[in-house]
Amino acid sequence: MSSNMYKFFVICILLYANVTFAGEVKDINNQDLKELIQQGVAVIDVRATSEWQQTGIVEGSNLIMFYDEQGKYDLNNWLTEVSSVVNKDELVVLICHSGSRSKQLAKYLTKVAGYKNVYNVQRGIAHWIRKNNSVVAPN
Repeated sequence: MSSNMYKFFVICILLYANVTFAGEVKDINNQDLKELIQQGVAVIDVRATSEWQQTGIVEGSNLIMFYDEQGKYDLNNWLTEVSSVVNKDELVVLICHSGSRSKQLAKYLTKVAGYKNVYNVQRGIAHWIRKNNSVVAPN
């Protein structure tokens, strides 16, 4: 088993056992997201490149893909990229297609990586778009 696979396995066990090391993830809706964007809170879109290109992104989002097009991931690299955008004490919002992937990553950030203020966009960008909120092409 690779080192990353082992780490991911351990993370899954911790998440499903509901072990709490830090704050809880807060689920937010589209209106909450709009308000947080206006306040300058960092938004991290964890989807794959093809997903960003297919739907567009919430303007100003930081594009930090977790799973690549082949379903592979590099947890250490992802954490390094997240930490380059926001520190553990700052508020950060995660978004994905439907809110599932971002919810699991938000739980990881709070329960394992020590982030204190992580929000997850419920129903993800799919719902954002369905409610006629604007998106822009990824850079």
